[in-house]
Amino acid sequence: VQLQASGGGLVQTGGSLRLSCAASVRTLSGYHLGWFRQAPGKEREFVAAIRWSGGATVTADPVKGRFTISKDSAKNTVYLQMNSLKPEDTAVYYCAAGVRAIISTMSTSRTYGYWGQGTLVTVSS
Repeated sequence: VQLQASGGGLVQTGGSLRLSCAASVRTLSGYHLGWFRQAPGKEREFVAAIRWSGGATVTADPVKGRFTISKDSAKNTVYLQMNSLKPEDTAVYYCAAGVRAIISTMSTSRTYGYWGQGTLVTVSS
């Protein structure tokens, strides 16, 4: 599985961005896709994930209510809509894919075997 992330950029506090992650695979049935981020000098952290079949989602507390993960099955693409952005959201955002994880483990990086390149999101104060 190859993952291509896009959509990062520079935005002011309170603004919005939508990240996209396109997967080059015939079918994502059985997969879960997630977004992680890593800020300078910090460890990578989970942001949000979605199970491709059924659409169950998990969202990290720091972004809950502001970020929404969704998917377009026809395009094999997952999105991360980010609203009310804050300077602390500044990070490189990575999309990832894994197979057959239960919902409670979709926030754990070890359940992802495929990673895309990062896309930088910078939120100015």
